Amino acid sequence: MIFGGPVQTWELVARERVRDTLAAYTHAGDRGRIGELAATFTEDGVLEIRGGGTHLGRDAIAEMLSDAVERGSAPGHQGRPGVIRHFVANLRFEEITPHRARTSAYFLAMNAHGPDHWGRYRDTLVPVGDRWLFERRLVGVDGRAPDSVMIP
Repeated sequence: MIFGGPVQTWELVARERVRDTLAAYTHAGDRGRIGELAATFTEDGVLEIRGGGTHLGRDAIAEMLSDAVERGSAPGHQGRPGVIRHFVANLRFEEITPHRARTSAYFLAMNAHGPDHWGRYRDTLVPVGDRWLFERRLVGVDGRAPDSVMIP
């Protein structure tokens, strides 16, 4: 028994697919693969950066994140990001049904000089085919290093 009752197989599969989407987002972003990152959202998905705007749809999300990757690019890497690594911790499933998952997690972004920025993700994901994709991601940046390359 987990959380007071038996867990059904669909829920275990859904949880793992949600975790995979969160990892795919960070790995793609850290590698500067903006198209792959945008593909972790539904076609009409929403990426909201608290205090930094709301971006609707994969194209708008890719455009906004391309700007962030450019700011984080190390000199001499021809537009590819330098050392950027996002770490996601304390993933909590606030709600999970066969049709929707709501999660929250903490993140820390590191660069070649150390911590760059940190905060919290609040996500809503939905199943699309065999994957779970972001319907909405709210990014709350709680702090940044004085020399942050990602947060202007």
